[in-house]
Amino acid sequence: MKLVILDRNGTINVHRDDFVKSEVEWTPLPHALEAIARLNHAGWHVVIASNQSGLGRGLFDVASLNAMHAKMHKMLAAVGGRVDAVFYCPHSPDEDCGCRKPQPGLFRQIGERYGIDLAGVPTAGDSLRDLQAGAAAGCEPHLLLTGMGAACRNVDPLPPEYPPDTHVHDDLGAFVEFLLAREAQQALLQVAV
Repeated sequence: MKLVILDRNGTINVHRDDFVKSEVEWTPLPHALEAIARLNHAGWHVVIASNQSGLGRGLFDVASLNAMHAKMHKMLAAVGGRVDAVFYCPHSPDEDCGCRKPQPGLFRQIGERYGIDLAGVPTAGDSLRDLQAGAAAGCEPHLLLTGMGAACRNVDPLPPEYPPDTHVHDDLGAFVEFLLAREAQQALLQVAV
């Protein structure tokens, strides 16, 4: 199974310092939905792992979160894409749960749901905690320079707290281009053998 795990805010949709609290505030980043559709068309399954502490903080309710995701699914379908599942942590930072990134709980839930080992599964996000959570679950970390990741633009090498071998991409589209090009290269190598 070809699986990609994505963060949501700052990766697929515009990051807001005051939280995305409604479907009206949920706005996709340029070309992000089309990038997901490209993955789908190449046979990849896309799953989201997202901290949604706005629930635990009382900034929005589950109905509002469901409306945001319904909007995302509808907009994805319009461009021929889909997200197979959305896993989210509803807890506030002070609740000390195991599912809030940088803890790997959401990723472990995804592995259990799909019955797969996450070793080497690509994960992309715009923050250190996204990559730390994924790396702790064995995923291959990819930093996107969108959302909070924009602070790392022109930072080379990345600070030492980032997981080793973190790949860096301008945005979700560049990440998808990287994955598809690597997959094509691997297919060529297999044919040559």
